[in-house]
Amino acid sequence: MERTFVAIKPDGVMRGLIGEIIRRFENSGLRLVAMKMLMADEERIKGTYHATDKWRSEMGEKTLKSYKEFGKDPTSELGTNEALEIGKLIESWIYEYWKSGPIVVMAVEGNHAIKNVRMIIGYTVPTDAVPGTIRGDYSIDSPVLANLRKRPIKNLIHASGSVEEAEMEVKNWFTDKEIVEYKRADHSIMFD
Repeated sequence: MERTFVAIKPDGVMRGLIGEIIRRFENSGLRLVAMKMLMADEERIKGTYHATDKWRSEMGEKTLKSYKEFGKDPTSELGTNEALEIGKLIESWIYEYWKSGPIVVMAVEGNHAIKNVRMIIGYTVPTDAVPGTIRGDYSIDSPVLANLRKRPIKNLIHASGSVEEAEMEVKNWFTDKEIVEYKRADHSIMFD
């Protein structure tokens, strides 16, 4: 059993997908143990992304790859072709995106919760997410469109990628008193 962190980003909240997203987690057998709606501040967002120069460079490399794939010139569009500098731009766009409207943050528990939540939400880039996943069913955004509009990819939802991330992110958004322990009625049918 694991606990993970999930955030429904402003585009997911403003599109009225909160209930659908929660339904998918609960239908799979995962248990919601904390939840709240709020306006994010930059400090908490930074506690979610753990941005390092390595992370920024990886974001920039992904962007350069998509620019190359679609025959776009990153220097003319973004003012640079340096991965780290592009990553810094994307990081600032992410912070503004998270602050652009209300978000819903959750702590979710269950068998292999981290892997299962990420499977349910689908691949980070919605145009590459398979149908049946949250991103595959509700978003068709792409890196090229996002970069041309000078914003991050609108992919509805964030979820922790590892046990370490999950622990840090849950602590970043929730106090111990906000985590509720209970047993689902179907727990024994599914896991005993």
